[in-house]
Amino acid sequence: MDAIIRRRSIRSYTNQPISDEIIYKLLNAAMCAPSAGNERPWHFIVVRDKKQLVKLSQTHRNASMISDAQAAIVVCADLELEIKQGMWVQDCSAATENILIEATDLGLGAVWVGVYPREDRVKYITDFFSLPKHIIPLCIISLGYPAEQVEQTERFDKSRIHIEQW
Repeated sequence: MDAIIRRRSIRSYTNQPISDEIIYKLLNAAMCAPSAGNERPWHFIVVRDKKQLVKLSQTHRNASMISDAQAAIVVCADLELEIKQGMWVQDCSAATENILIEATDLGLGAVWVGVYPREDRVKYITDFFSLPKHIIPLCIISLGYPAEQVEQTERFDKSRIHIEQW
């Protein structure tokens, strides 16, 4: 629960590299996510090459922090693995959230960079990685050791809770 509460979007990183062991811990956390019918439609592209990260940061104007990241993970869905039609968005989102929480727990900073459903962003990533037609990129997760502290704020809002009725 502590990592869930502490998790914040971190967009500024140090130059400290991220080990393979840490990357695999993040991917293991992703693959522990729930999915509809246990279809697990996800694939993950790990990017560490600085030139690739700079190009990836050009996905859209809010992706610029990726150029300073030590790694990025592109979360994709494989439509050929779909059992429950259209549920891949929830499945891959759950995997993404697991990565973000595990990153916090491991002392990393991370931010979810949206791709899907914006067609221009999907096309950029699809072309960038030469993705097959049945692979849809959901998002990019920018990763690094934090070079900034983001203030922790209370997010619990009782007014958003409805018991038994609206």
